[in-house]
Amino acid sequence: MAFKLPDLPYAFDALHPHIDKRTMKIHHDRHHAGYTNKLNAAIEGTPIEKMKIEDILKNVSKYPTAVRNNGGGYFNHSLFWKVMAPEAGGEPSTRNKFGKAFTASFKSFEDFQTQFKNAAATRFGSGWAWLCVNKRTGKLFVTSTPNQDNPLMDVAEKKGTPILGLDVWEHAYYLKYQNKRGSYVDAFFNVINWDAVSKLYNAATKPATKRAPAKRKTAAAATKKAATATKKAAAPKKTATTAKKATATKKAAAAPKKAATATKKAATATKKAAATKKTTTTRKTTAAKKTAPKKVAPKPAADSKSE
Repeated sequence: MAFKLPDLPYAFDALHPHIDKRTMKIHHDRHHAGYTNKLNAAIEGTPIEKMKIEDILKNVSKYPTAVRNNGGGYFNHSLFWKVMAPEAGGEPSTRNKFGKAFTASFKSFEDFQTQFKNAAATRFGSGWAWLCVNKRTGKLFVTSTPNQDNPLMDVAEKKGTPILGLDVWEHAYYLKYQNKRGSYVDAFFNVINWDAVSKLYNAATKPATKRAPAKRKTAAAATKKAATATKKAAAPKKTATTAKKATATKKAAAAPKKAATATKKAATATKKAAATKKTTTTRKTTAAKKTAPKKVAPKPAADSKSE
């Protein structure tokens, strides 16, 4: 999945006079576009190609320097455009969740400004100044990072979720402010979009409650799967036992029938034997009659005549 250069949420000249049109156009169309293209080239064909940029940065020490530099440049600038807006600036609202955290984290708005300006001014060379949130406590803190690093990275000295960032590379301000970084930082307070910062804070501190049902669902699915496997394993045994019982029952039911058949066969055999015997006796009797000599009746004596 190739990362895409995000569009500016406003016109190039929308932040004038604080940030000029020419600087914004070069900054977005050349610098940010360059980081985006080089990041895509660095991850192409690798296992991290389809990962989210936040997940890549959290383990950036495992990857080549090109991923660290360009991945940071891509993420940092994408956030930078969001936290600025025309007709913005001033102090954040203290009525919402972010405002309450802001009040609890800093003595005053002036205290925050002092810390933030110091982080931006004392960053040697190129880098970024950040307002971050500790996800565990919800408390805000100010820090800075060199080059295109950010507090999301596992190499950062102070880790957290960035919700406001200021680019202090010279390309971000040199056309208008030359070497006067402090003047550029002062101008930045006039374009901070506190509504966007508040939304980023809410997203960063949102409890991960939606994953719990998924885990329970997974556990339930695993239990169901195990039960199905057990049922399947028991099924052959049950089927064999049932079949065995059915066969035995069938054999038991067939036994009387077989016995009756045997009795019938025996009776038939007896009957046949008797019939055969009778026939034989009859034949013998007939034969005896045929062979017996005929009795000849004696002739009557002739009357003697007297002479």
